[in-house]
Order: sequence, then structure tokens, then C-alpha cells
Amino acid sequence: MKRKQDPGHGVHLRPRKVAVALAVVGGVVLSGCSAPGSNQPASNHQPTVLATFTVLADIARNIAGEHLRVESLTKQGAEIHEYEPTPSDVKKAQDADLILANGMGLEGWLGQFTASSKAQTVTLSQGVEPISIADGQAQGQQNPHAWMSPSNAEIYVDNTVRALTELDPQHAQDFETNAARYKRELREIQKELRGSLAGLPEGHKTLVTCEGAFSYLAQDAGLSEDYLWAVNSDAQVSARTTAEVIDRVREKRVPAVFCESTVNDSAMRQVVADTGASFGGALYVDSLSDEGGDVPTYLDLLRYDVRLIAEGLTK
Repeated sequence: MKRKQDPGHGVHLRPRKVAVALAVVGGVVLSGCSAPGSNQPASNHQPTVLATFTVLADIARNIAGEHLRVESLTKQGAEIHEYEPTPSDVKKAQDADLILANGMGLEGWLGQFTASSKAQTVTLSQGVEPISIADGQAQGQQNPHAWMSPSNAEIYVDNTVRALTELDPQHAQDFETNAARYKRELREIQKELRGSLAGLPEGHKTLVTCEGAFSYLAQDAGLSEDYLWAVNSDAQVSARTTAEVIDRVREKRVPAVFCESTVNDSAMRQVVADTGASFGGALYVDSLSDEGGDVPTYLDLLRYDVRLIAEGLTK
């Protein structure tokens, strides 16, 4: 179901792969020098912001408005923990004017990926109070999923504003205005999160998921957390761990359990079969959906997860 994780919690792109990618990209760059439109003056070029995954890209688009071109390195549905950048990804890094990353060990491959890029890399989680991973191979390391907290997301927004302003200072006021509007929506989601879970019986105040990706959201909501594995790059879940989660779900009479949209939910289905808890559904964490899906934007992702959790735990 999952591959073993590297000690640093992120996936580290092997040096050989990086070298091959850079070599291929070098050929692409040289062959593309005389492409149509390449003689366009640099002053007319709209700056390009490259985010490591779709959530960060969506935040940046909402703040940048029409002033900057924002792209995501990974596509919708991609698993960011074990992502392996391609030669075309390395080319995107070379062409970017600014790179936005989550940090906190999420993108273990980032340093090698950006080695040939002159763009500044900004860590959007800077300033977040980290929660440590409690167990598993990554025990003691920072849980990187800080964007799953609406309150932490405001820190991401502020860091994005600063980065975009440094890149394009003439539109600083527009970035501030867009950010203020965006943060108002985040605060509404935070109210919905707390309000929808207020008054839950004690046994219903546990959020059980496949991956321990909801520590920050659970903290915002006043929930305790349980999970089958700490991070998606951990080794495959053991029968013993599954049995322990089953015992805790039974003991607390947890009404519903969940999994994430980017991972195999078979182990959690076993928990459901052995406890009588319902399967609350697939939560979104590392990736947005396409335009026609459940969570085409980051705000949609938060609202969708909040509603699904509230529906499951209030049964």
C-alpha cells in the first residue's frame, strides 16, 4: 500500500535521477531557444509563481489575482509525500520567478529539485507552531499538514502576500486586499468547524483517519486524533496497529472513521467491519480535485472535510 519512508520524512529524489532530469532539461532549454515568441521582450513577461502542490497554488492564485501566473508542480490527485519530480518539473523550476513550498519536511526532494533554479523559494508554513508526530518512523518530526488548520492558513496567506509583494511590489495593495477577503472566508470556516462539532458526546470527539494528517484540524476543533499510520510514507500498516485502532474505536464507540482521497482505504475498511463504525468517507488533504470534483479550491477542501467530519461524528 505504501513504500518505506526516508529518515527525513520527505521523499528524497535520488541524485542520479536529479542529474538525469537536469541533463534532459538542458537539452530542452537549448532546443527551445529559437521557439516562436521567444523574442518577446522580458519586460512584457508576466512573472510565474510555482507552488509545490495544488493547495498552495490555489491560495496563491486567490491573492495574486490577475497580476501573476501561478502554477502547481503536482497535478490534482497527486500524493505529495512520495512525489518524484520529472525533467519537465525541473524545467518549470528553472523558468519560475518564485517557488512556494510548504516546508516542515513535506517536500524532502525540494532542495535537489530547485538546485538549478535562480528563483527564490519561500516556505509558507514559516511561523506556524508545529505539532510533533507522535509515533511511527517519523516520530518526533514536525507534522507537515499545517494547512489543514483554518487558523494556520492565515499564516500561509500572510507569508504568500509578503512573497508576492517582493516579487511584484507595484501590486502590493491588491495582494493585501485579496488576502483580507480570503482570511475572512477562512474565519467563517473556523466558526463552522467549531459550531458543527459543539456538544458532541465525549466518545464522539475522536477523529480516526488512515493518515495522521489532521492533527492541526483536530486541534482547532477540540478533537482527539487516532490513525493507522502517521504519514503516508510510513511502512505498510501492521496487523497489530490495526487491531489497536479497532480496540480504541470500540472502547470509545466512535461512530464513524475516515480515510484520505489519495491512499488505499482497505485497512480502514477492516476497522469498519470489526467495530460497526460507519465509513464516514474520503477526506481531502494533499490535493484538490479537478474543476468538476468535490474540492476544486482550497476553501472547498476545508468546507468539504468539515462537513463530512461533522456528519460522521454527530450520528
